[in-house]
Amino acid sequence: MSATLKTVRLELPASTADLRNLELGTVVYLSGRIYTAREGVYKKAVEDQAGLPADPADLGSANFHCSPAAALNADGSATVGAVTATASFRFAKWLDGWFKLSGCNIIIGKGGMTGEIYKRSFVPNRAVYLTTVGYGTGALLGRGIKRVLATHWVQELGLAQAIWVLQVEDFGPFLADSDLDGNSLFERENAKIAPNIEKLYAGSRTAIMRRYGETDDKTDEVI
Repeated sequence: MSATLKTVRLELPASTADLRNLELGTVVYLSGRIYTAREGVYKKAVEDQAGLPADPADLGSANFHCSPAAALNADGSATVGAVTATASFRFAKWLDGWFKLSGCNIIIGKGGMTGEIYKRSFVPNRAVYLTTVGYGTGALLGRGIKRVLATHWVQELGLAQAIWVLQVEDFGPFLADSDLDGNSLFERENAKIAPNIEKLYAGSRTAIMRRYGETDDKTDEVI
């Protein structure tokens, strides 16, 4: 008998009570205002102390770590057809400053972060992390984008790194990788898998070809 995944549809901005309702592994769809911001924006805003290019309320409360398939049109309008998430672990060093500047309470990306980061940076800011589901979902997510509300720092950072403010409807699916207590879905599931890795590879031969830096210790693998 298969388990039914809990599904939640959030209207943005989401309240703390809304986010408290997200259990690890909950399927989440978003409607409202979100914005893209990745490492170029974080570095400029936090590390270079440029601040934000607009009021946080005009950007929204949900920040997507992604590269949009985007274009600026001749009539001055903008189009985003798809969005591809980028790995979020690279953003950890800027998170405390970013939360202070942006006030966002939802961060979306790929691959999640560690429970340590969730407890250190997300919990004090009553924020959660949502992860994309698998690869190749950029066009699927693009169906939820209704229009581009604004763009910022396109000239300074380029199309991929700029801020794109988007109006979305039933935007997803995403999975809740963290909750308001700082627990991590990936860490919880990895703990179930890790003890069986050695059994899985028992009797297998050592790899002849490998990439630089790879290890023969299968317990070092990231699942």
